[in-house]
Amino acid sequence: MKKFIILTFLSLLFFNKESVGQGAYVPFNRDYYHLLERYEILQGENNTEFHTGFKPYRRDQLGAFLDSISYSGVIQSRADRFNLEYLSNDNWEFISRDTPYSKNPIFRKLYRKPSDLFHHRDEVVDIHVNPVLYLAGGVEQDVDRLRLRNSRGVELRGSIDRKVAFYTYMTTTQSIFPSWVKDYIEHSGAVPGEGFWKRFEGEGYGYFSAMGHVSFNLTKHIHAQIGHDRNFVGEGYRSMILSDFSNPYLFAKINTKIWKFNLTNVWAQLNADVIFDGQGRPTDGRYPQKWFSFHRLGMNIGKKLNIGLFESVMMNQFNWNYLNPIIFYRWVEHQLGTPDKIMLGMDAKWNFTPGMQLYGQFALDEFVFSEFFGIDGKQSSRNKYGLQAGYKYIDVFKISNLDLQLEYNQARPYTYQEKFDFQSFSNYRTPLTHPLGANFREAVGILRYQPAPRLYANFTGIFQYFGDDPSEGVNFGKDVLKNRLNPNTGIGLFGNRIGQGIENRVIMGSLNLSYMIKQNVFLDLTHTYRRRTAQDLNAPEINQFTQAGIRVNMVRNDFNF
Repeated sequence: MKKFIILTFLSLLFFNKESVGQGAYVPFNRDYYHLLERYEILQGENNTEFHTGFKPYRRDQLGAFLDSISYSGVIQSRADRFNLEYLSNDNWEFISRDTPYSKNPIFRKLYRKPSDLFHHRDEVVDIHVNPVLYLAGGVEQDVDRLRLRNSRGVELRGSIDRKVAFYTYMTTTQSIFPSWVKDYIEHSGAVPGEGFWKRFEGEGYGYFSAMGHVSFNLTKHIHAQIGHDRNFVGEGYRSMILSDFSNPYLFAKINTKIWKFNLTNVWAQLNADVIFDGQGRPTDGRYPQKWFSFHRLGMNIGKKLNIGLFESVMMNQFNWNYLNPIIFYRWVEHQLGTPDKIMLGMDAKWNFTPGMQLYGQFALDEFVFSEFFGIDGKQSSRNKYGLQAGYKYIDVFKISNLDLQLEYNQARPYTYQEKFDFQSFSNYRTPLTHPLGANFREAVGILRYQPAPRLYANFTGIFQYFGDDPSEGVNFGKDVLKNRLNPNTGIGLFGNRIGQGIENRVIMGSLNLSYMIKQNVFLDLTHTYRRRTAQDLNAPEINQFTQAGIRVNMVRNDFNF
């Protein structure tokens, strides 16, 4: 499949004569993307450049959107004017307005533009090179050792002939995580968002990160991308359809945007499982592979509403039938008689008034009509789905740059699990959707405030209720890696409810202050409080963690799970 995708896309690229200039994709960063999306919400209608339901976005489309809002009236406060300049500088090659050059470039060659350590741009080649750095240290209550992160690397982006865009990112990291993150890693065998790791000074982890992609236009309205990265579906803090929680994976993507419709197709190769050595560390051996196909049709209905319909299939063996970009996967699965895991559902957003948005998702794993609506069939383990409901309020009570987001997520027990090997909705032993997997309810509240142009404040509060397993041989439906065929719970087909098993409740609050010294150079100060109570704990488990750091061209750490 890998060779087929690459050869097919390269042939389309080199023989296609309609390729036009376009840009690489901007890495998904919740803080960065919020700055973009808040202006669409303030306008009260869908932007015409791209659909926000599938992330990340292309830089050329961001440039066109930033141009469109420059004189739209939504940019009013000092902080908004600063944000517009910041985002425009970051995508300056696609901005029609003049963006400033640095007043004092280093050696006349470095940082000639505020966003680039080095850039070269002529009719053939466009190159932007930047350092990547994250140095942070913190203390955790009742833990003697310093928590730390040390990441160094480089990122490179650009284009060739204004037709082929590229992006690459490489870092090496040594990190000692807060205790609840360490517990998650030891249980799952993977660093969230990174996957493979090696021991670092006993309780720490060392890992190498690499992401990259090549993208190009097949026609005026059809765009292709081959990459090793993550994707995200929806408008929420979480995604019940496809999120960025697992590590990067190989994928090919075709995006077709015509009129009010946007069809996105993704074909990916994932890691099915991980082999461990005797110390609980991943080995260097070859891991089993599995295959993933996904398509989403987004539709703008009027100017305020967008609805996306999606379908996905997880295969333990590659099947050519799923390469069809417009076929109904469930029909194919029925015709082939395969045990492939099919999921389908929808997401939606409604900018119902300027400054406010409602959004949501519904992901269906399995559904039996008679058991869902029948009196005797309620709480059937065969009715598996996840849902999300959210609300965004921009400039709360007309306070400039004070933004509120409220979100509710839940997943029924056994959602995203499967009864056949390697077909769970996971990648490298981590969920492809929510960090908790399934069998949970969650409420999230986020308050973002920008009191001064360079100062960003973010408070995230989370409440989680979920059921866990008492042992490896029992499956109450939370762990997506477990086989749902023999749960060994004693409950049976009916009577399965969210929170079954060992009940857990987590209350978590995280306050982050970030100050931008220069373009994409941030000083961070974070304090996190986490309290977990459970039926198998004699006393609440309380974690308090405070961290300070500096980061350059990197996404801020969030340990909100």
